[in-house]
Amino acid sequence: MKERINLDNLIKETKVFFYRSPGPGGQRKNKKETAVKVHHIPTGLEAIATEFRTQIDNKKLALHRLKKKLLELTKKRKKRIPTILPPGKKEETFKQKKLRSEKKQLRKKVELTDDY
Repeated sequence: MKERINLDNLIKETKVFFYRSPGPGGQRKNKKETAVKVHHIPTGLEAIATEFRTQIDNKKLALHRLKKKLLELTKKRKKRIPTILPPGKKEETFKQKKLRSEKKQLRKKVELTDDY
């Protein structure tokens, strides 16, 4: 079940910053402060929107993204159920390890002795 986040309360808990968005876009983008950054004070989460030409649209989008992040933060994780390997698989793994070990033993340097 998804929790409801009230938009009015969300706006009260956030600081909204407007700035000129970087990148291509021409004269309007270079003059107007249409980019929006929303900072949620209690959690420290941030959301940014620069897609639209108006502050209002970007603010709505940034709040929507922040709301999505908060819902993701409050979502409960499923408990992991550990798997148990069957005995046959354990034996097979052990045999593979033994073979690998024997192969690596063959790679060792051979020491020459005069015990002939």
